[in-house]
Amino acid sequence: MTSDGGRSITEPGLTVAAVARRMGVAPATLRTWDRRYGIGPSAHQPGAHRRYTAADLARLDHMRRLVIAGIPPAQAAVAARDVDFSEEQLAPVTRLPSAIPVQTPAPAARAGGGTVVALPGGSPTLRGLARAALTLDTVACHSIVSETLARRGVVWTWDNLLVPVLIAVGDRWEDSGRGIEVEHALSTVIQQCLAARTVVEQDPVNCRAVILACAPGEMHTLPLWAVAAGLAEVDVHARVLGTGLPASALAHAVHRLGPGAVFVWAQLPDSADRAQLAALPSFRPSPVVLASGPGWFGQAPSGVETAADLGDAVVRIVRAVGE
Repeated sequence: MTSDGGRSITEPGLTVAAVARRMGVAPATLRTWDRRYGIGPSAHQPGAHRRYTAADLARLDHMRRLVIAGIPPAQAAVAARDVDFSEEQLAPVTRLPSAIPVQTPAPAARAGGGTVVALPGGSPTLRGLARAALTLDTVACHSIVSETLARRGVVWTWDNLLVPVLIAVGDRWEDSGRGIEVEHALSTVIQQCLAARTVVEQDPVNCRAVILACAPGEMHTLPLWAVAAGLAEVDVHARVLGTGLPASALAHAVHRLGPGAVFVWAQLPDSADRAQLAALPSFRPSPVVLASGPGWFGQAPSGVETAADLGDAVVRIVRAVGE
């Protein structure tokens, strides 16, 4: 920290207006959440309005996702406040969608942003979803995603439609600094479509539970819903425990449920907690523990399997609980 004319200078943070643009919500909504539920900016400089820190943004996004999933705002706020988002663990919140890595190179956005995303050789469906996302036509996005899921299945749709468009949209925002609302709107639609396909219509084939969770401090949840939807297609029911689950909470869930498989996603190395996996309760028959996501690269502890992509994760989980 340095000084300028006697005034302290710290990381500036973001204003309400800036956060509203980034999150794709109205400034009035942010002020209401701050006033009613205590989910607001925490950084303060003398003579200036409070600013949102990276931890504030993570907590705010956690609440937003819970509300989207149908949790009442008051309950969502309590859950968001209970998650420990420390400044040391969090990089600046910039990219919110997540992707289990695909085997083909990611399509690049056109330099400088522009009004389109570059999808060389993309199919009409791929280009149609990108166009609908850029115009914030969430109805069209929902129609394209849900129809493709029904026709081609979860794994194909994830690898060949959703991940390429998410990456292209995210790269466009990083290149131009514009379009975070596109990323948020598209991510919300995708989560809704995937969540709708996680219901197992008949008796599940798995007698033992399947737990899907994010590593501590991890905010990227789309892979969890993709795995849950992929498992539901083969009549395996999974419990999605969501974002930023503390190590103690995951251990408690494992102790209570005695699962056959535990899947833990980490997008960033800072959230890939090896100790969390090593400390899971032991019992017999022991569960298959899967670490997935780029954050785990080279870090998974002994005895923990790694899933390279969505299809691999589904196959490994089915093999663990389908007998």
